[in-house]
Amino acid sequence: MIEKYFNEIEYAISYFRNIRTYSLIKKIYNDKQGYISGTIIFDDDSILEFTKVKDIDIQPKLKYRYHYMDMKYELIFRYNNAKHHKEIITYPHHKHQTAEVLESSEINLFDVLLEIEQIKRKD
Repeated sequence: MIEKYFNEIEYAISYFRNIRTYSLIKKIYNDKQGYISGTIIFDDDSILEFTKVKDIDIQPKLKYRYHYMDMKYELIFRYNNAKHHKEIITYPHHKHQTAEVLESSEINLFDVLLEIEQIKRKD
């Protein structure tokens, strides 16, 4: 069951042609719970690091982080649900972008990859 969730993540990654390489670490706790983290390197040497902790019986992810940075490891954006920034209406979900903290709903890897693709089209 959790393996199907992990397979969907790999399928989402395979959809994007601007990815040079990626690596994944998967930990299966039981049939319904697991951890996956990965590093994706894009054609322009920018990097997305992500972590997800998931229980497939619960809609929201237990924990997630999508940290996108340029080739110099400088932050472009990061989505996460760390339990800080209680002032944000969408707490605990939020987005760090440069020096700002923005409201955000829970986001998935496919949508993050779409956002990165849109950023690259503007460059």
